[in-house]
Amino acid sequence: MYESGDLRKGLKVEIDGDPYVITQFEFVKPGKGQSLYKCRLKNMLTGSQFDRTFRSGEKFKEANLEEISMEYLYSDTESYCFMNNTTYNQEFISAEQVGDAKNFLKENTICEVLLFEGRPIGLTLPNFVEMTVTKADPWVKGDTASGDSKPATIETGAVMQVPPFIEEGEVIRIDTRTGQYVERVKS
Repeated sequence: MYESGDLRKGLKVEIDGDPYVITQFEFVKPGKGQSLYKCRLKNMLTGSQFDRTFRSGEKFKEANLEEISMEYLYSDTESYCFMNNTTYNQEFISAEQVGDAKNFLKENTICEVLLFEGRPIGLTLPNFVEMTVTKADPWVKGDTASGDSKPATIETGAVMQVPPFIEEGEVIRIDTRTGQYVERVKS
């Protein structure tokens, strides 16, 4: 159990049976009366956000969350299949819950899957992934009008900006937190 004095940004609590994460936090001590804790809460199941004020002395239940390493196997039209590497159980995560992570998700990638009461609710990709460039326009030496980057399609179908010297078939390293090119991988 948490008390209102334990509240801080990033803390995960359970309110009315749903897990919430505190995205903004402010402590207010008025001239007289109880201290107030103003929080912006984000529902980890639906993504909805709202503001709520708590008084000192209130208690909160800790969200029953666990993170498990799982291997991405395949996807169909509406869900993504992950396998627990220790129990070999398979869990399905909806395309909505995967979100933009699908741009950097390829088969056999080990991810951290967040579970709430045994149900998958989200995932965290490794910080860096290596992808093969499947389509990139050729670069003409001396072509400075196009700037210092060009669009390239990677093996998942996502289009991203890469330096002009990157060609089709090359493997590049991508930072999944920002979605940006990091470096060319030497083979």
